[in-house]
Amino acid sequence: MMHVKLEEKLAYLERMVEDLSAVVARQDQELTSMARRVGMLMEREAAREAAESGAVTMADERPPHY
Repeated sequence: MMHVKLEEKLAYLERMVEDLSAVVARQDQELTSMARRVGMLMEREAAREAAESGAVTMADERPPHY
């Protein structure tokens, strides 16, 4: 009887690990996609600012109050 309960718990835990692994893999893909999009947006904004002011803007430049 105890053996059966342990097998059930093990099967449940294996399923949970598989499900969580799939979630982590999907989130990794989403984060990679979002990071790429943020990079493109930063480049686009830097180009827009440079076109407006005629100067080159550093994307990770600290504001003057730092």
